[in-house]
Amino acid sequence: MLLSIVTYGHPILRKKGAKIDRITPEIRQLIEDMLETMHAAKGVGLAAQQVGKALQLAVIDVRGVTDRPSSLHLASQPSNVDDYMPVVLINPEISPLGPPQEGPEGCLSFPEIYNDVCRPESIQVKTLNRNGEVTEFQCGGLLSRAIQHETDHLNGILFIDRMTREKKDEIRPDLDKLQAITKAGLK
Repeated sequence: MLLSIVTYGHPILRKKGAKIDRITPEIRQLIEDMLETMHAAKGVGLAAQQVGKALQLAVIDVRGVTDRPSSLHLASQPSNVDDYMPVVLINPEISPLGPPQEGPEGCLSFPEIYNDVCRPESIQVKTLNRNGEVTEFQCGGLLSRAIQHETDHLNGILFIDRMTREKKDEIRPDLDKLQAITKAGLK
């Protein structure tokens, strides 16, 4: 089922998600609905907050993105990223492995708004998968950036919070307009 994606200005985007203790039928359905919603919106990631749920749950799928490659290492061995997609992150923990790099980002909760954000190029990830099993891997490139972006969402942090003041000022008129539209729709 397609879910509505909330936009900037909605208070749920600033809420830290609750940990998920059990993979219930409702959580399994939410995962499937989030994947369907993300694919329909042509996104590469979607956090539960973006569909109105303050939970530690995100989905990512970078298949088909050829202009921004990704890398993946499972058990310290290089792995095919496409074989591992889509990724379901439940209660993720991430640690930086590489130096920060500036790169372009967008967000389904910020339609048509893009700018550069500085993030570590590669990360270590420890998460529960859709079956509730602990999974650990290292990744780089777009997959790393997407996981960091979605993990931020799970903690109430938005990609605009990671921008320099100058970058944020460049898009300020668009941010103010989107926030006003969102808040007007909440009344």
